[in-house]
Amino acid sequence: MYVDSHCHLNFPDLAQELPDILQRMAANQVTHALVVSVDMPDWPGLIELVEPHRHLWASVGVHPDYEATSDPTEAELLELSRHPKVVAIGETGLDYYRLSEPLDWQRERFRRHIRVARQANLPLIIHTRQSVEDTLRILREENAAEVGGVMHCFTESWEMAHAAIDLNFYISISGIVTFKNAGIVHEVATKVPLDRLLIETDSPYLAPVPYRGKRNDPSKVIHVAEKIADLKGIPVAEVAHASTENFFKLFNKIDR
Repeated sequence: MYVDSHCHLNFPDLAQELPDILQRMAANQVTHALVVSVDMPDWPGLIELVEPHRHLWASVGVHPDYEATSDPTEAELLELSRHPKVVAIGETGLDYYRLSEPLDWQRERFRRHIRVARQANLPLIIHTRQSVEDTLRILREENAAEVGGVMHCFTESWEMAHAAIDLNFYISISGIVTFKNAGIVHEVATKVPLDRLLIETDSPYLAPVPYRGKRNDPSKVIHVAEKIADLKGIPVAEVAHASTENFFKLFNKIDR
């Protein structure tokens, strides 16, 4: 049994094929998927997509790459978080790769999401890219360890992964782990303890080998688990079991 801890099934190129994707998930023993919010204009469609399906769940938040045009207030975000299908806050975080300073608005949005997560008692879904120092600093300053969460699609160093684990976060590995040149991700996947591991597709992006370059979907998360098992030298069933148990432990609103 597998779960996909991070996907974007509401994006148009996946949503229009949802029945086929759900069939492929079932065929590959992918029992649950978390559909992750990136922007407020897309929120109504996201929640409408997951509501009819017992095995699809949602987060609410605004991705750091989306500039401050549709930011919800803390009160608005908290109200949305009360929806019974919402199990996490995010994706949120910092991204210094695509955007340039001044980025005070991005850091303030991150802090706002953390404060809402603590009020709602929901875990955080963290995006971090070329922003290690500030990400960890803000997590500490805002006491994010109270709720914890996941560092999604993790591509930073083992040192950052270790610091995040100390802050009560899980490390989620995506299809990047199947890429030949992903040495840093290979190291993290090898070292991360099984009780702190999640797996994801981040679909429709980052399709794993042997589908690299094609559109991704949650049914392909099995290839992530297989590569991690190979790197750790353990049966894939152990990765599947651990990552699934961790998923339900972290996102504890989800009905198994």
